[in-house]
Amino acid sequence: MAITIGLSKASSSSRGVAGGSGIAGLAQRAGEDVQARTPSVPIGLSRVGVTGVEKVIRVHEELFYARLDCFVDLSSDQKGAHMSRFEEVVNEAIGEVVLGEATVRAETLAEHIAQLVRERQGAERAEVRIAARYPEHKPAPVSGVQTQEIYTLHGRAVALPTGTRRMVGVSATGMTACPCAQELLAARAKERLQADGFDDDQIERVFEHVPVATHNQRGLGTLHIGCLEECDAEIEASALLEIVEGSMSSEIYELMKRSDEVEVVEKAHRRPRFVEDCVREMIAGVVATFPELDDGSFVSARQENLETIHQHNVVAERHGVMCELRGEVQTGLPSLRQTSLDAWLEGSSRARTGQ
Repeated sequence: MAITIGLSKASSSSRGVAGGSGIAGLAQRAGEDVQARTPSVPIGLSRVGVTGVEKVIRVHEELFYARLDCFVDLSSDQKGAHMSRFEEVVNEAIGEVVLGEATVRAETLAEHIAQLVRERQGAERAEVRIAARYPEHKPAPVSGVQTQEIYTLHGRAVALPTGTRRMVGVSATGMTACPCAQELLAARAKERLQADGFDDDQIERVFEHVPVATHNQRGLGTLHIGCLEECDAEIEASALLEIVEGSMSSEIYELMKRSDEVEVVEKAHRRPRFVEDCVREMIAGVVATFPELDDGSFVSARQENLETIHQHNVVAERHGVMCELRGEVQTGLPSLRQTSLDAWLEGSSRARTGQ
């Protein structure tokens, strides 16, 4: 679980002035707020904070292992951040949300922490990211044997004077089969079959019954949906997970019998997909699954495939607000613009209107 907290200037009244030198000076300043002094080089910092904070949180009545990274942006006239306050605020927020609500969502927790940090620090901006690992039990496709799969749940929120924006997301691993290599192998197989006396109709029948080989990748898909403060759409992580896994050639399972293995491999080879296809399938899945999302809601889809016949990996991404994405899916025409995550989180006029 990564929590990122960005803050702006502290009030000028809270800042002290350095004075004195040597041992006498240190004694004189012992009671001052060292972090609030003016730095020797007056440059603002983009991020200051702590990393690797580990917590166990309860979401949907389940315990999740989470990691937190907490940061603030620091003004040019403030020497340092109060590092201990990160831990204090996170602990307090987790306690308040988990104990105070029957059902806790990752994005709700992120929103609460962001608001609390912004209020506690007197800040203009606070940002929180959460990434928590959690298990799901599901049956293998043929044998039905129960297998435990590990996924990542994401929550993110930005608290600003104008309000709070929050996001929920999931990451899942699956399998993809390369369409390009499959067509090359199909062409070679067709030539060999023709040379052996098979006609085109017979060859077509063979290909209908025998999936053509290709090389595979293990893919990592990540999907986020962001809602405006007034949005009341219920976005379940399970629905996002179904979209992500369904976007790839096949789901994968940690525990499988032989009947399950052949089913997974054949399914993948009958649904060959590029890394780009996976992202497009995710976007189409969101548009079809969540018609209630308003035009200003944000979507981010990312797919990374670990290549097997190359040293490199391949990546594809798409982001934008719903009105942009709906238009492309429904008409096939490219959107005039693609709203970025930063623009949406900061609540720019373009992101608010979705234009």
